[in-house]
Amino acid sequence: MSKQQQPRRKHVPQRTCIACRQSGGKRGLTRLVRTADGSVEVDPTGKQPGRGAYLHPTQACWKRALDGRMIGRALRTQVSKESQAALIAYMAGLPEGEEEEDAQTSMDEA
Repeated sequence: MSKQQQPRRKHVPQRTCIACRQSGGKRGLTRLVRTADGSVEVDPTGKQPGRGAYLHPTQACWKRALDGRMIGRALRTQVSKESQAALIAYMAGLPEGEEEEDAQTSMDEA
């Protein structure tokens, strides 16, 4: 009477994009971090110390977050002009539309 054990499903941490408010897997979102000196940086590893916020890696979400005060509110800080310029430069290298976001969402659900 030995039961065959099912392999355990690995837990995938969920995070919410501050611009579109959709949740997704942590690895599918880009982390922004408020550093100890108060600047805001992109955290590609997701492991830098400091308060973090997440955005989908699409220009649509980044534009929405940068146009409003969403990043400053989420990180509880004032985003400096230098930090904002660095974030805009990073955004320029991201894909344009939301079709990548939809593809990422469907992959997360599978």
